[in-house]
Amino acid sequence: MEMDLQEVQTFAIAIAEQAGEIVCKKRLEAKLSHEFKYGNELVTNADLAADKFISEEISKRYGSHLILSEELSPDIGNLQEIQESVWIVDPIDGTVNFAHGHNQSAISIAYVEQQQVKIGVVYNPFTKEMFSALKGGGAFLNDSPIRIANEPALDRAIIATGFPYEKSNLEPMIQRLRVVLHHCADIRRLGSAALDICWVAAGRLDGYYESLCIWDFAAARLIAKEAGAECGHFSDVPEGIDPQFHPDDLLIANPVLYPELKRILGSAAEKETPLKSLG
Repeated sequence: MEMDLQEVQTFAIAIAEQAGEIVCKKRLEAKLSHEFKYGNELVTNADLAADKFISEEISKRYGSHLILSEELSPDIGNLQEIQESVWIVDPIDGTVNFAHGHNQSAISIAYVEQQQVKIGVVYNPFTKEMFSALKGGGAFLNDSPIRIANEPALDRAIIATGFPYEKSNLEPMIQRLRVVLHHCADIRRLGSAALDICWVAAGRLDGYYESLCIWDFAAARLIAKEAGAECGHFSDVPEGIDPQFHPDDLLIANPVLYPELKRILGSAAEKETPLKSLG
């Protein structure tokens, strides 16, 4: 049975705001614990507390739904083979920023129904900025509609990207950075992929590229798409993979800049092990 999507969106916004209060409180208490997943990926007790809260609230409200969250349930299989409704959660995107007192961090929540991302919510609790979108309904920042910037010239564009935890294969990434910086006005590396993509949606950035994990971009990608951005990849998506869930070599930009960025990044790309975002 299909859900009332506006009701689901209202719920997602509410739990994102409440999770944001938890995250802010943890920072104010100055009692952060620091651990490292896989030896190099930072996770704090604030990540775990926010993830636990969001997952519990979803389970109480929608007990039959599946939850794919970064910290508590990181693997439920192939999303395009799952018939149930799925929530994709990143309790803090930009954990390194958060742990170092930077305010560029966000709670990211996406809702998937019938194998389509239908709702995206990205909330920065430190700036009180709530980005949201319902598929087919446009993109919003704190209830005001947002649209991408219309910058047509790459040499005047600001492009964002991110760097990986795993640093054994940096050269292809450095080559892409070099070629993009050579062609654009400047590069930004702000530390939260979800917010970077939402900033493209809001016209604060002109483009974004990186390889990520699904919870980093599922919500923000919908927001950018609803704001008028072209969302795709600068390398080929493997056969049989739904592009909306494919995490490698993401490219999001306004439709004028997108093909030029894709050409430039594609020419610089080399076959490599995918690089996952620091956040």
